[in-house]
Amino acid sequence: MSSLAAILIVLASVAGMEFVAWASHKYIMHGFGWAWHRDHHEPHDRLLEKNDLYAVFGAGISIAMFAVGSPLVMANRAWEPGTWIGLGVLVYGIIYTLIHDGLVHQRYFRWVPKRGYAKRLVQAHKLHHATIGKEGGVSFGFVVARNPAVLKRELRAQRAKGIAVLRDAVEER
Repeated sequence: MSSLAAILIVLASVAGMEFVAWASHKYIMHGFGWAWHRDHHEPHDRLLEKNDLYAVFGAGISIAMFAVGSPLVMANRAWEPGTWIGLGVLVYGIIYTLIHDGLVHQRYFRWVPKRGYAKRLVQAHKLHHATIGKEGGVSFGFVVARNPAVLKRELRAQRAKGIAVLRDAVEER
């Protein structure tokens, strides 16, 4: 496999993981997987959350893809793109950890962006946390952030339809 093909597979995997993360956040974490995700939406002073189990699951996917691409593990049946997909999933996991856990939730460092895309990411995810419970909500992605003004309108529309229960602070934002 050429170096260019490997790089393109890694980049496509990173980009594809944002869709996978969005869909799993919206339909699994805010659906049947709410038991693991709930504590992420509730105040606490613990270092770890049950929600962190989703990161362990993502790491397992990356490791499995590395194994599929490894001739040491798969002998004569190795599928080389698996290595590069595994690397893309790993890169996305690092980006997720730095942006979501680090920047947005400030679990690893303290920095509040004042402008630009970093500020938009923080605002969009704060609006995601503006609902109480698993119903409704906006901004389920982790790296792609839509306009916060549009997200606020969507939240208000959800509240008006009885889909979402909003925290009081949303009206002040």
